[in-house]
Amino acid sequence: MGRLDGKVAFITGAARGQGRAHSVRLASEGARIAGVDICGPLPVEYEPSSEADLDETVRLVAETGQAMIGVRGDVRSLADMQKAVAATLEAFGRIDIVVANAGILTAGLLWELTEEQWHDMIDTNLTGVWHTIKAAVPVMIEQGSGGSIIIVSSVAGLAGTPFVGHYVAAKHGAVGLSRTLANELGSHRIRVNTVHPAAVNTKMNDGAALPDLINRFAATLGPVFMTSLPYFMMEPEAVSNAVSFLASDESKYITGVQLPVDMGTLNR
Repeated sequence: MGRLDGKVAFITGAARGQGRAHSVRLASEGARIAGVDICGPLPVEYEPSSEADLDETVRLVAETGQAMIGVRGDVRSLADMQKAVAATLEAFGRIDIVVANAGILTAGLLWELTEEQWHDMIDTNLTGVWHTIKAAVPVMIEQGSGGSIIIVSSVAGLAGTPFVGHYVAAKHGAVGLSRTLANELGSHRIRVNTVHPAAVNTKMNDGAALPDLINRFAATLGPVFMTSLPYFMMEPEAVSNAVSFLASDESKYITGVQLPVDMGTLNR
């Protein structure tokens, strides 16, 4: 028996990276998966995900013995998220777990960011979370069987991380959404928590702007990025461990919590 047997998980940004790891992990615990991803151009330096990436996630989930549907959708569009929820209900009939994982990363000194960079970040990493919640929560309430919502934030959602001020604003905002939502959904036995990773080994790290800035300010702001444990970067599966726990009944009394998976970064 898996600890998520019979559950259905709705996961955004599922084509690769953390989203893929979360999809495979929750499937290995018994959940059926609806994975959503834009699978196309994004305003970032690194290579965006593709339909082939999402197909590979579906294949990896199938290897666990569980079913998955892959849905193309942009979290910046409420209509896309509503269509993705409808597709999930058509395929599986319910939603028990939501993992709001989709996000982007760009970098620059706060006063040097372009207006486009600011809006792209807020639209994706904050409004995209709200769109996901707005589309999925009514279904979970109507089911009347409780559930779990996990928002993937960042250490930057709990600290004033330099060089990514727009990202910091969005990730802090996601914490605010989660704390309010945890209160509003408590009577429905729907729990809402955030996970806060430090550096994770995904394509998001392929952009050059952030490393260049860290090197430029190595003597002053570089130490902000140091960890306490002797690791520089973790694999996505390390974050999936926390997501799996928060999705399961093992955390049934935990809501409104910000859970760091950060190698001690926030403790420094």
